[in-house]
Amino acid sequence: MDNIFMFITLFGGLALFLYGMNMMGSGLEKLAGGKLERIFEKLTSNIVKAILLGAGVTCIIQSSSATTVMLVGFVNSGIMKLRQAIGVIMGANIGTTITAWILSLSGIEGDTFFIRMLNPNAFSPIIAVIGIYLFMFSKKPKKNDIGAICLGFAILMTGMNIMSTSVEPLADVPQFQNLMIAFSDNPLLGVLAGTVLTGIIQSSSASVGILQALSATNAITFGTALPIILGQNIGTCVTAIISSIGTSKNAKRVACVHLYFNIIGTIIFLTAFYTLNSFIHFSFANSIVNEVQIAIVHTIFNITTTLILAPFAKLLEKLAFLTIKDSAEDIKRDEEFKLLDDRFLSSPSFAIEQCKGMTIRMAELTRETIKQAIEISHGYTEQLDLAIHENESRTDMYEDKLGTYLVKISAKDLSVSDGQNISTLLHCIGDFERISDHAANIVKVAKEKYDKNIEFSDKARKELEVVLKAIDEVVDLAIDAFINDDIEKAKRVEPLEEVIDQLNKKLKNRHILRLQEGTCTIELGFVFIDFLTNLERVSDHCSNIAVCLIQSKDANFDTHEYIHELKASGTEFDDMVKHYLEEYKLPAKAAL
Repeated sequence: MDNIFMFITLFGGLALFLYGMNMMGSGLEKLAGGKLERIFEKLTSNIVKAILLGAGVTCIIQSSSATTVMLVGFVNSGIMKLRQAIGVIMGANIGTTITAWILSLSGIEGDTFFIRMLNPNAFSPIIAVIGIYLFMFSKKPKKNDIGAICLGFAILMTGMNIMSTSVEPLADVPQFQNLMIAFSDNPLLGVLAGTVLTGIIQSSSASVGILQALSATNAITFGTALPIILGQNIGTCVTAIISSIGTSKNAKRVACVHLYFNIIGTIIFLTAFYTLNSFIHFSFANSIVNEVQIAIVHTIFNITTTLILAPFAKLLEKLAFLTIKDSAEDIKRDEEFKLLDDRFLSSPSFAIEQCKGMTIRMAELTRETIKQAIEISHGYTEQLDLAIHENESRTDMYEDKLGTYLVKISAKDLSVSDGQNISTLLHCIGDFERISDHAANIVKVAKEKYDKNIEFSDKARKELEVVLKAIDEVVDLAIDAFINDDIEKAKRVEPLEEVIDQLNKKLKNRHILRLQEGTCTIELGFVFIDFLTNLERVSDHCSNIAVCLIQSKDANFDTHEYIHELKASGTEFDDMVKHYLEEYKLPAKAAL
């Protein structure tokens, strides 16, 4: 019966420990006010700075898992490269040792007031009082965050004390002593135990804290603690692995590097220690460890592993690439972007031609994406959904690569013509990317319609079909005009865009009337309006592309003045508008 209550107390202490750690870390992160993210974004490729940064940030937020999860997110979004993240991962492993050192202070004993106040058990109640006052009674957010940090620390120490007290009876339990002997005799079993425990609670700091609490039983030797500590470092990788699910391949590689760093470090440490022990026979291997010694082992392992593996950061990166391999499509894509070679920057005109060729590919990809979006408007399928999102992702990559390269070219000594070409390309790639974004939005609307099992009437579908055909043509006109540098086609875009605007206004007015008459539900109407809004945005970006192409031929061109004069010019513009109004005539007023 006593054993049951001992375990209940142990898990209760663990719950408080984890909650306190989470509360303290969250408070520290809020107090930083987003500065951590900005620091990560400005990270250089210098591995020493990256290690120091990783150690510093992890000391602040008290969690190497949280740091690595942030890295997965940054690499997934393109803010950081995998190579930059490797140094931060190494530093994070060092930074996480600070918690073990804080907890080890609870073992400090002495008669003087100063020595006793160094023990967290003595000063944590004072911190708790300060924390609860700031947290509950201060109206300033920063002071609330400081209060949360203080309370988190006090709760953490309370949980640690409860765990330590609850496990003291284990010293007299033969089964527990036999288990510790088994871990000492079989290091791999100890590594596995540390890995599983940390993987379950997803915090190496917490699992090291549990080990420090267990040291109060005087049943844990150095030989027992070492493999468990090494396993705890492997187990902390579980959080990053879970967070990388559904992310890009490079983001998954961040989790791989974190895992390999700790596995390789564990293999090196175990091999070195037990090989030397077989010859030297370390006298301390069978001696009892305390909280401070566990903190020392934890720190030595992480610092030594970092010193050994830091020079081999590129090899860790290659190992991650061998594990998460690029598909044939990824390799093809990388080959495609090799055209944007920095060596071409010495010849800006040639480099711009390379960019023009790649932008044409981006334009064709955008055309394909919109046509797929038009198709999915008629009926949602998962296959089309995946294809459109894949294309949208590729378009994002085009904009990123081309935009970065064009900015590099713009820093060179350029002719007026080359400067104008760069400006045109930068504007157009932005519009192509936005068109693809709206295609992805159309997918969401189509999926919502499919999931809710709602359908438009036949007449309503015909209304939407008119707009879809007009969008199909305006996209073809804008993209053909860009690819072939065809100004005549570019001049036909604005009249068609004007007609699409008119169609959207008419259909939205019809929607309002249907709502008033009660022949349309609000839910169905929202879906209909979402379709129209995204289609209208697509035509707006087509207009931007066409106007940009016309502008590139006239140095004195003003966009707003051009559109105003075009609409006021009369005959030619009006004739084209009339032609498109006739071609894309709406059916008689329909009901949904």
